[in-house]
Amino acid sequence: MRELRFERRHERLAPFRRFVVRMGRAVLLWLGLTLVGLAIGMAGYAASEGMNATDAFVNAAMILSGMGPVSELKTQSGKLFAGFYAIFSGLFVVIATGFVLAPILHRVLHSFHIEEGKDKDD
Repeated sequence: MRELRFERRHERLAPFRRFVVRMGRAVLLWLGLTLVGLAIGMAGYAASEGMNATDAFVNAAMILSGMGPVSELKTQSGKLFAGFYAIFSGLFVVIATGFVLAPILHRVLHSFHIEEGKDKDD
């Protein structure tokens, strides 16, 4: 259980190996979330626009990455789905980035606190 939590102010900086494990978990979480987001997009494009798997993949991947759709959308439901999926994707990118940056930012900020010394207390 200790591996899942960050160090507290009074604790030493985690060893580099533990940091690498944390980063690995964060990247795996990001990858899993990305695959789920991509699957949602592919299913939505297939259902609303009748796209095959390849076209649905490229459109979902492009919106999820912030580039925009590749194919022209022909149906009202497809256009509505693309709009809502774009909003979802924008929020998703911010949240997923937070998961990856959290271990890095925590390590940097914690190392600054360690340099202050142990005499200072909240």
